[in-house]
Amino acid sequence: MPTRRYLIASVAASAVVPGVIRTAQANPWPDRTVHMIVPLAAGGPTDVNARIVAEQLAKIWNQQVVIDNKGGAGTNIGNAFVAHADSDGYTLLFGTSSLASNGALYRSLDYNPLTDLKPVSLVARFPFFMFVPNSSPAKTVPEFIDYVKGQPEKLIIASPGTGSGPHLAELLFMQMAGIQMTHAPYRGAAPAFTDLIPGRVHCYFGSGELLTYSRSGQVRVLATTGAKRSPAAPGVPAIAESVPGYVVDSWQGVFAPAKTENQIVQQISRDLAKALAEPSLVEKLQRNAYTVESSAPAELAKFLKTDTEKWEAVIKTTGIKID
Repeated sequence: MPTRRYLIASVAASAVVPGVIRTAQANPWPDRTVHMIVPLAAGGPTDVNARIVAEQLAKIWNQQVVIDNKGGAGTNIGNAFVAHADSDGYTLLFGTSSLASNGALYRSLDYNPLTDLKPVSLVARFPFFMFVPNSSPAKTVPEFIDYVKGQPEKLIIASPGTGSGPHLAELLFMQMAGIQMTHAPYRGAAPAFTDLIPGRVHCYFGSGELLTYSRSGQVRVLATTGAKRSPAAPGVPAIAESVPGYVVDSWQGVFAPAKTENQIVQQISRDLAKALAEPSLVEKLQRNAYTVESSAPAELAKFLKTDTEKWEAVIKTTGIKID
């Protein structure tokens, strides 16, 4: 007959063994498809870059990385979706510089960009470019300013969404140039650019991905928002050459829901660094004026805080507010 001591030992062993089995059988992250949310419409520059990065990550993880476009509300729909998603590492945000401005720009948000999202890694920094349709009489920034001043508020300036990086760059340009235009927000760069080409809108600030349209003669590029001319388009002047002091640089990065385990976040950050070191990826992004740059999570957190403070000051000065 089993002794009391033997029965107690047997029960204790049966309680421990299942845990050991579960640990041994547990699959390392990721063991299924990862979804990367792009908070802008499909076909635009942010979407294109996200797909290039996702392709490299899929190779590293040996898992599918699916791009889900959730555009609208100045990227807030996609940003909030990730902020409220399960914190298991399987839903990530391909974020934009709008995360640094939306808190000050919108009267109310159902997420906090600084506390509801966990920074993972920077992906790239880049300037915007100022595009006009070929039908525009303006061939330089000064000519464009004179053109708009002759028709105050009658000309349309498009953006990929209210409060987006291009929209803020446009607002700052109009303020510093002393001009007024009617803003037309779109659900991403692709539909906005579709209306720019035939002249249904009169100006658009977009990333270097769109230089392909000026190179092919479909639109005209007037300037870059960077502090100096871009190596990707050395013949294109900086706006600052005509509007002294005007400089806007933007960025893209990857974020996770705030409660995602640090171990998973660190792994994604390391794997992103590997992906961003791939020569073919670097070449594709550099061609479109992107400077590829990975970072540790803490570095991106510090960068986001600094950029937030910068845009809060700009927004306060311009008096912009969105309901």
